Amino acid sequence: MLVLSLCGALAAAVCFGLSSVLQAVGMRGAGPVSELEPKSMVRAWLTLPFLAGVGLDLLGFGFELVALRHLPLFLVQAAIASALAVTAIAAAVVMKERLGRGEKCAVAAVCVGLALLGVSAGPEGANRAHTDFYTALAACLIGLAVLGAGAGRLPGRWRTVTLGLCAGLCFGVLALAARTLPELDPVRMVREPATYLVAASSLIALVLWTMALSGGSVTTATAAMVIGETVLPAVVGVVVLGDEARQGWVPVAVGGFLLAVGGALALARFGELGNAPSGTAPRAAPAAGRASAETAP
Repeated sequence: MLVLSLCGALAAAVCFGLSSVLQAVGMRGAGPVSELEPKSMVRAWLTLPFLAGVGLDLLGFGFELVALRHLPLFLVQAAIASALAVTAIAAAVVMKERLGRGEKCAVAAVCVGLALLGVSAGPEGANRAHTDFYTALAACLIGLAVLGAGAGRLPGRWRTVTLGLCAGLCFGVLALAARTLPELDPVRMVREPATYLVAASSLIALVLWTMALSGGSVTTATAAMVIGETVLPAVVGVVVLGDEARQGWVPVAVGGFLLAVGGALALARFGELGNAPSGTAPRAAPAAGRASAETAP
């Protein structure tokens, strides 16, 4: 089951990475697109490549759910962040985006980091969490929403960084909630607080992510988002949910995590793909948010 779940995490990253490129192709193929012209945005969203990208987002979210049920969060979140490496490679092939030496090294770092995480990860901890855990997640989500609303008034770079970080942390809340779903039975899921936290966090994250992109650098927003969605969920998974590395493999797991996330941060500029040339939101955000409120990937 661990091998199958690891394949699910990698499949999710591939889906998200390819989705970004397909959506970028759809946006560019639709001609000039402006946020101020809803018709032009709808025209772009209805292109075949963009719709195919949305389909990949939904498929990727399904793979992510499978992975979250059987793998430590530090491995799954690092794998999801590695979607930027998939985007970089696909963009080089499909869109003729040039990869510099540093970016090629970053792709290699992501691959090596994920390999190290894969061999060092131990069993995941408990699934169903205590009610206090869900209460804490809900309080954090409300706090992030309030902080994000206030950050919208900040000037320049601080606005972009804060909103990107808040969006990433919301996606982290989503991952934590999804990880504690006891089973993927629709009848039972409607009775689980985690289900509603997944829905609420995805919506709030998408709103904050769109705000971050509306007036700042996509690369900056993407880097902040990657940090928010990986670091804190990984720590909570270890401290609260009982995630752990195999005995004696902790240094390897830490090194793999740093390599994978560091490589993703170095590739943050490929979050720009879905934004060119329109100014609409690019991929960069992990799928769960897009899958739940998908109009801006």
